[in-house]
Amino acid sequence: MQTTESWRRLAMLACLTAPITAFAADNKITPTIETMDVLHNGQTVTIQRGHDRNATLPEIFQKTDRGCPPFCVQPMVAVEGVETVGEVEVLGYLHRMTQGEQDLMLIDSRTPDWVMRGTIPGSVNIPWNKISRDKAGTFETPSEADSFHHILQDEFGVDRNATTGAWDFSQANTLIFFCNGIWCAQSTANLQTLVNIGYPVHKLKWYRGGMQDWVSVGLTTVKP
Repeated sequence: MQTTESWRRLAMLACLTAPITAFAADNKITPTIETMDVLHNGQTVTIQRGHDRNATLPEIFQKTDRGCPPFCVQPMVAVEGVETVGEVEVLGYLHRMTQGEQDLMLIDSRTPDWVMRGTIPGSVNIPWNKISRDKAGTFETPSEADSFHHILQDEFGVDRNATTGAWDFSQANTLIFFCNGIWCAQSTANLQTLVNIGYPVHKLKWYRGGMQDWVSVGLTTVKP
């Protein structure tokens, strides 16, 4: 059921855009959203639907049989209490980020070789194995654990008590994770790790469709 706040944000999104061409007006993102400007590495990028009616998926996303494990179909709920979101919700978070909300992060959990093929504008790449060496959230060396702790503090806004070592999530950012699609377990592993250390579930979101769904509807991508 939509909350008043959800409707307010959707109404705000509807006011953001204007037709860019007659063709674009017939290829909107939603009935009320034609395009959206977001910031990516300090530069404005316009997200829109593709204008080639004969376009197909990139070859890397055309495979249907990937082998499980590791490429198993993920459940609709990655972790109990973590909200699963779709493309329109991701756009809503990107709009809020562009408007100056600094406590939101859209995180591409994939390794850099995948990101080089294209990512969602406005996202930042934090490879999944910097947060989760495995689904239990353990690491092989102390330096890997230290790197994870720096990400928590420097990227995610988590404080740590110098005496007790306990994490303080009161000022932690809201994080929206994604990876390659419903067959990719990298972002779900990150969510499980963060919840296991106490990250509040209401500050974690999961874009389950990931890059495969994003490109399948012709939305704009960017390359490093």
